Amino acid sequence: METKVLHEITPLGENDFMYVADRHKKEFTYPIHQHELFELNFVENGAGCQRVVGDSRETIGDCDLVLITSPDLEHAWEQGDCKSDDIHEITVQFYVKFDAPDSIYRTNPFKSIYNMMMRARQGLVFPMRAIMAVYPRLTHLSAISEGFPAVQELFAILYELSKSDGARELASSAFAKVDVGSDSRRVLKVKNFIGEHYVDDLRLQQLSDLAGMTPSAFSRFFKLRTGKNLNEYIVDVRLGHAARLLVDTTTSVAEICYCCGFNTLSNFNRLFKKRKGLSPKEFREKYCKTKVIV
Repeated sequence: METKVLHEITPLGENDFMYVADRHKKEFTYPIHQHELFELNFVENGAGCQRVVGDSRETIGDCDLVLITSPDLEHAWEQGDCKSDDIHEITVQFYVKFDAPDSIYRTNPFKSIYNMMMRARQGLVFPMRAIMAVYPRLTHLSAISEGFPAVQELFAILYELSKSDGARELASSAFAKVDVGSDSRRVLKVKNFIGEHYVDDLRLQQLSDLAGMTPSAFSRFFKLRTGKNLNEYIVDVRLGHAARLLVDTTTSVAEICYCCGFNTLSNFNRLFKKRKGLSPKEFREKYCKTKVIV
């Protein structure tokens, strides 16, 4: 299958660790892309810009800070309704094998950074208070000429962000092709089952039995642990798979609807637009217009 996403070749050499680009510009022109390196991207004076990360599309405010740690996750910042003629963007690209079994990043001193990196496989956007906490370090980072102090500064930024509250994932786990995680064995068991059987007619009784709980108790438990009720979660998983098929294939919208577990096309279209802000057809067209065939 031919891909339509630009795979960016990063400027890092074999022995390089980090690349920092600090620039002022008048518009966003780079298309949707993906790359092997992790990316921390900061945008200032970009109100009205459309941020695309996987199947998430949002209009940003004056400041935006996103961390992406998946090589397969498409992303871009598009012009949208941004009117600023002095957009400030700082892009930090780097790579560490944080998830290797013997990685130092799995040890206790790095625990909060490790957990943040795992979440950022779906793209992680930070609240304003977290952005303001690291703003001086971010703006100083590109001015550091020595390698080791620059790496120290980057990890200081990552640590500060990892300790902040309010960061949220952007792309759905189904679209980003990442395994779900949970601090609850019961919830994880149910999530994995849903991920494998999202096409089927999933019932509350069936899933509560899987967790070894009564339906009412499980519903409360699931909402407490995930922030979503069970039906919302199942719909989000199905929509994530549908969005990935819209991007990666030429399968018709109707076929995608039924192969992702939706019973009617009208219901699929309604839910997709409600969650994604675009109809399935508009979502596919928007993605294709901003991609480059390579």
